[in-house]
Amino acid sequence: MAFETPTLITFFGYLLTTLSIGYLAYKATDTLSDYILGGRQLGPSVTALSVGASDMSGWLLLGLPGAIYLSGVSEVWIGVGLVIGAFFNWLLVAPRLRTFTEQADNALTLPAFFEHRFNDSSHVLRFISAATILIFFTFYVSSGLVGGAILFEKVFGLPYQSALLIGAFVIVAYTFLGGFLAVSWTDFFQGCLMLIALIALPIVTVTELGGISATESKLTEINPDFANLFNGFTWLGFISLMAWGLGYFGQPHILSRFMAIRSRDDIPKSRNIAMLWMIVALIGALAVGLVGSAYFADSPLENSETVFIYLTQALLNPWLAGILIAAILSAIMSTIDSQLLVCSSVIVEDFYKHITKKPATENQLVWLSRFALLLIAVVATIIATNPESSILDLVSYAWAGFGAAFGPTILLALYWPKYSKQGAIATIITGAVVVIVWKQLNGGIFDLYEIVPGFVFATIVGYLVSRLSFEPSVEQTFVKLNKNS
Repeated sequence: MAFETPTLITFFGYLLTTLSIGYLAYKATDTLSDYILGGRQLGPSVTALSVGASDMSGWLLLGLPGAIYLSGVSEVWIGVGLVIGAFFNWLLVAPRLRTFTEQADNALTLPAFFEHRFNDSSHVLRFISAATILIFFTFYVSSGLVGGAILFEKVFGLPYQSALLIGAFVIVAYTFLGGFLAVSWTDFFQGCLMLIALIALPIVTVTELGGISATESKLTEINPDFANLFNGFTWLGFISLMAWGLGYFGQPHILSRFMAIRSRDDIPKSRNIAMLWMIVALIGALAVGLVGSAYFADSPLENSETVFIYLTQALLNPWLAGILIAAILSAIMSTIDSQLLVCSSVIVEDFYKHITKKPATENQLVWLSRFALLLIAVVATIIATNPESSILDLVSYAWAGFGAAFGPTILLALYWPKYSKQGAIATIITGAVVVIVWKQLNGGIFDLYEIVPGFVFATIVGYLVSRLSFEPSVEQTFVKLNKNS
């Protein structure tokens, strides 16, 4: 694929903009709290679009349109499940988590919150939850790096490995500098860009194809069942797609936005903005996959996850193409930066400070966080060196791991006074292990998305263990946090 000079100029202009935002955030970052949570001063609009952009990632512009391109609208059930899960995450988790984490000695990370919530002086719960975050986020970051490599490979005609290294460097650079503020400010900008791209590209493509009727005729010609929501329907498949919504309750990079919002009173407004953005964006991604299938009916794409890229290159003015290609990088960057930041904060806040117990200044802790971020980026890049990796497969694995390990833990910690430390440890371990084991099995019931058995077993085990290990002091801590909220 050869892109014209205006496209490349626009694309590089976008990269310089994000690096500039990273530098401005660097100047505004003085403490570890600033670097990890932006001093808990995010406004509702920035929080909303930051949640949406960091949530959807390259999956929204590459993975989902690619799935729709191949299978038709029956893949949209993932989106329905996500919308439902996101709404209840905002409704049930966001308000309490914002208040509880601040009351719990201003906990900056989920492991820190768990430790204070359960009075765990042994730090075992903190270390187990931190290790789980690092394991699954490494795979999640890898999925983003694969998307970045595909983008740079197609835009610049580079070999995959070279594209991977360049993409990783660009994505890591501004996060390394500006921390949470850089991530949130760029996510707001990126969320706007992604939405524009997902609205504009389907409209342009349908116009090129001769209108909605002509597009529908082309799709029917390709596959009469393309518009059938229940094409290839099975209960296992339906439950698996809808179950993606369960993952929201346990995603650290999304939950950190709830912890960072300026005030609990801002959450309803932020929720409304976020849900509107999400619904429109998912409809746009569905439309991109459908119109792409019609447009490339006579020359099918080798890699379905490049449908957005090829439509942009084929149909748009070079200057506009540069903006929409930048939107893809936006989607990828907006998730990777959040995940890298969570990993670095876990390494410093939950491992370094509690293992070494060495005194360190705020400036030293911030720089330690930056270098921890680089370490995770290197490991994730190594995993992403396989060009055959599927973005959707990598995302689904990490999403399930977090959803099953932390989803039940968060919900029970915020709503059940009798939830114990031993119960929380059992929940996290059970959820993570079930997901890992289930992923390796195939056929019959094992074709069910691993988040379902992981979430169910983790919840049951957490409940039973808590019943056997009730701690009055932990219940008192819950009552205190709940009263203050």
